[in-house]
Amino acid sequence: MVKRIFNIFYKEIVGLHEAAYLLGIFALLSQLLALVRDRMFASHFGASTILDVYYSSFRIPDFIFATVASLVSISVIVPFITERLGKDQEEGKKFINSIFYFFSILIVSTSVIAFFLIPYLVPLIFKGLSAENFPSIILTTRILLLSPILLGLSNFFASLTQVGKRFLVYALSPLFYNLGIILGIIFLYPIWGIYGLALGVVFGAIMHLAIQLPFVFKSGLFKPWPAILDFQSIKNVVAISIPRTITLGMTQISIIALLGIASFMERGSISIFNFALNLQSVPLTIIGVSYSIAAFPTLARLFTNGQRDEFVSHIITGARHILFWSIPVSVLFIVLRAQVVRTIYGAGNFSWSDTKLTAGALAIFAISVVAQSLVLLFVRGFYATGNTKKSLYTSIGTGVFTIIFSYLFVKIFNSFLVFRYFIEHLFRVDDLIGTDVLMLALGFSLAQVLNCMILWMLFERDFKGFSAPLLNTLFQTFSASVIMGFVAYLGLNIFDNLFNINTLVGIFMQGLCSGLLGIAAFILVMKCMKSVELEETIKTLHKKFWKVRPIIPDTKEL
Repeated sequence: MVKRIFNIFYKEIVGLHEAAYLLGIFALLSQLLALVRDRMFASHFGASTILDVYYSSFRIPDFIFATVASLVSISVIVPFITERLGKDQEEGKKFINSIFYFFSILIVSTSVIAFFLIPYLVPLIFKGLSAENFPSIILTTRILLLSPILLGLSNFFASLTQVGKRFLVYALSPLFYNLGIILGIIFLYPIWGIYGLALGVVFGAIMHLAIQLPFVFKSGLFKPWPAILDFQSIKNVVAISIPRTITLGMTQISIIALLGIASFMERGSISIFNFALNLQSVPLTIIGVSYSIAAFPTLARLFTNGQRDEFVSHIITGARHILFWSIPVSVLFIVLRAQVVRTIYGAGNFSWSDTKLTAGALAIFAISVVAQSLVLLFVRGFYATGNTKKSLYTSIGTGVFTIIFSYLFVKIFNSFLVFRYFIEHLFRVDDLIGTDVLMLALGFSLAQVLNCMILWMLFERDFKGFSAPLLNTLFQTFSASVIMGFVAYLGLNIFDNLFNINTLVGIFMQGLCSGLLGIAAFILVMKCMKSVELEETIKTLHKKFWKVRPIIPDTKEL
């Protein structure tokens, strides 16, 4: 039985749609756990100071993970491993060992330095928070410094599972991570308070790492023995990684800056921002991350082998299906925002005011979900070609514009009553305080859309004709999604009279029935327009992709 379970978890998956859908299913499961986690946070604490402290404590560890761990990220290291193993198995193993020990030393050293700098950084970043919260943030942050070490190692080993196309292992790891956090809320918080929450994160990171290890050791690609560092290989990897490191670092800096601005706003604004950001990450993870991850190993192989046309075709296929899935989901999030937020977070100490503010921020974030999903694919496409500078420059610009846009929108929002009234009335929050937090979401979304437009143009310039096959998909999907949104909105008014929306079950059923009505309209319209993406989706589902027979690769291909 154990062996059978092992074979299921660690078997190879081939095919873009099969891998993407498998990743999507487990990403959905992981996101459902994440929503359970956030619902527990909302129920226990609401949009409160304690959650502001908890989310603030993540910023420095997340920055370390995004920057240092990106040096050996999957997007960067997979092409190196594929190339080395393709030439010589032993050379590939030496390369893997050398990078592992270099990274281990670097991530631990960085975390130790951060441990001593945290007391000076926290008051500088979160000036708007009360000084009495600083000791809690400092200690919680220090505990969370274990997470970038554990997740960084897990991320490194995940590159080996990706090379072996063991997507199921990769897909399960975030599920275990969220499970650890939930266990921390249930069992550790009652004992140690907010520090128990941090320990739950660490426990989740341990499980995130542990699930990677069986395949890693069984594959024989990694042996835990001391290695002589190959500085030339390290130099090559770092040279390629630096643009990505700066890219992710800039993203984290922009988030830190937005939370710094939020610290000057109404109490709970940091929590509202994070709740909405986490919700918009659900479709982003299920669609954008799944397709980009599933496509990347093949993209790297195709470009390395000089198969340029197949490479472009693979990118186009991924982009078409990202548009097909993400546009309607974004529209549903906008139309059903209150039902989504109230169903997921509406319990315990999470008030109706918290619900309306989070729903408004979610709607604004949803505008950029399509753009963010495409950016993930474009960036991995550029990484597969070995060109990391383009995504570097655009990401730096995106980070800068995120901060500038958000700051300016907050200033305009607080200075011009007409603009403030328009935004508050549009999102139906005109009777609340703390509405300026919506401007942070607006600045973030506009910057992401701008980033997507630039990367799209750069891809079109490098690969002429890339855009043409996408325009039909964009037109069909957008048109059908608008109709879907209108039908779903009508459904809200219809089901408002059928269900008691003052109860959790009632508001859930109102949103569910309205959403299903809209989805039915979307499928009907796409069917009438003879959507290729719809047909491909149906064919893929008919294949029972979870039962796809694995193709055992030649050792040289592994």
